[in-house]
Amino acid sequence: MGDQSPASEGPQWAKKPKLPIVMSTVDNLQVLYEDNHVIAVNKRSSDIVQSDASGDVTLCQVVGEYIKRKYNKPGDAFIGTVHRLDRPVSGVILYARTSKALSRLTNMFRIREVQKTYWAVVRPAPSSLEGHIINFLEKNEKTNKSFASDHPGPGRKESELKYRTVGKSDHYTFVEVQPKTGRHHQIRATMASLDSPIKGDIKYGAKRTNDNASIHLHARRIDFMHPVKREPMSILAPLPDDPVWNEWLRIDSGLTDA
Repeated sequence: MGDQSPASEGPQWAKKPKLPIVMSTVDNLQVLYEDNHVIAVNKRSSDIVQSDASGDVTLCQVVGEYIKRKYNKPGDAFIGTVHRLDRPVSGVILYARTSKALSRLTNMFRIREVQKTYWAVVRPAPSSLEGHIINFLEKNEKTNKSFASDHPGPGRKESELKYRTVGKSDHYTFVEVQPKTGRHHQIRATMASLDSPIKGDIKYGAKRTNDNASIHLHARRIDFMHPVKREPMSILAPLPDDPVWNEWLRIDSGLTDA
């Protein structure tokens, strides 16, 4: 999570994906919530939030085109990027449709009034079923990777998150994560520091890539106060259709023993 990070992470995939890469378009965009002030969409793991060397169309551009087409706007629609998700991560992402909403949402993220909840599939399991982790992350610009340390130091930023184990399958452990800060690759680096890398995340220690170049990290829910209506909002993002995610849903719904 945090700063945008293309999968691999550069203009080319680290390893050619075995499955076709499907990016969001105006026609297949998964809109989760929409009003005159904000729009929330379910990001696919192939979508990029911020322009990079790949030249791929950004999700922000797709959302703008969607609004323009839906409301027959003569010019470009205003779409403000409030926060980011790394390219191989899926899930809910929020955009502002007005400058007022953008300013207020940006401030809410800055003062940590927005709560994001992620689901992660890891292997092996963390040594503790749950934890409250405060560490210090240092970003390596050349490798676009963050390294976790127990101690503050030059270039390190304090990172804080909570996690809890919610279930297991035959091979993987399902962990819910709630970050308090929004550092570069915060969840990915922290889970790796616990010797529990996220499935598919070879950058942070996973054994192998996922066939579609994703990692099993999903922004499941976002809770915030509406920037204009001042009403509490909770937006839930459906999981990608995937055997491992589907197993989590079966456990979550109580259809199998956890």
